[in-house]
Amino acid sequence: MKLTIIGSGDAFGSGGRLQSCFHVDDNGQAFLIDCGVTSLIGFYKLGLDPNLVSTIYISHLHGDHFGGLVWWILHARHVANRKTSLVIVGPKGIEERYRQAMEVFYPSSQDVSPDFPLSFKEFDETAPTELAGIRTTVTPVNHPSGAPSYALRFEVAGKIISYSGDTEWVDGLIDTAAAADVFICECFGFEDKTSYHMNWTTLVTKLPSISARRILLTHMGERMLEQISNLQEPRVLFANDGFTINF
Repeated sequence: MKLTIIGSGDAFGSGGRLQSCFHVDDNGQAFLIDCGVTSLIGFYKLGLDPNLVSTIYISHLHGDHFGGLVWWILHARHVANRKTSLVIVGPKGIEERYRQAMEVFYPSSQDVSPDFPLSFKEFDETAPTELAGIRTTVTPVNHPSGAPSYALRFEVAGKIISYSGDTEWVDGLIDTAAAADVFICECFGFEDKTSYHMNWTTLVTKLPSISARRILLTHMGERMLEQISNLQEPRVLFANDGFTINF
C-alpha cells in the first residue's frame, strides 16, 4: 500500500504547500482522503491519474478540505472524459454543500449531468461505512464547519490509516489512531494555541497514548514549520507535498 501526500498545507498555503489531500493506492485501487482546492494541481505535479480514484472521503466541510471537488468533477467531465463511477463520502450535508459551491463558482454548470455515475454518501456515526473493501469509522472532533467534523479511520487490506482531520485535541483520537500503520495528524501550531486546531506542545504530551506505528504531521502553520528542524520524536514524521510512505 502506498500513501502519497498531494497537499500538506494549511488553509493559507503556509510554506508554499498545497491544501489537504492524501492519495492511497492499494494495488491499483485508489482513494482520496480530503480534496482541498489545489488537489488537481498536486495530481498534475506528481503525474497521477484522477480517473483512477474511485472514492473521495471528506473529513469536514471547509473549503481547504472539500472545495477541490468542484474542479475535480468539472475536470472529470470536460477534460479527463471520465466514464467510471465516483463516490464521494463525507459528513451530513456533503452533497448539498458541494452543489452550493459549484453553483457559486460555476453557475448553471450542474444543468448537464456528468457522463459518469456520481454518487454521494454520508458517514454514519453509529456504524462503519463499508465500501469497495474499505471499512471507515468516524469519530467526532472539535472543529466547527457548519456540519459534523470527523477524524477518520480506514481499514483496508489488513492495513490501517488514520486521520485526525482538523481539530484541537480530543480523547477520541486515541481510538482513531490505535495500532494504525500511519496516523495523519494536523498540527497547525507550535506552542501558541489556536482554537479548534492542534499544536505541538499539546500533541507531544499525548504521544504516549497514541499507539500508531507512525505519526505524520500535516496542516502546519508558519510557526510550526519553522520549528521542524528542532523536533525529534522517533515515530513522528513531517509531511511534505509529494512525500510517500509504503507499508
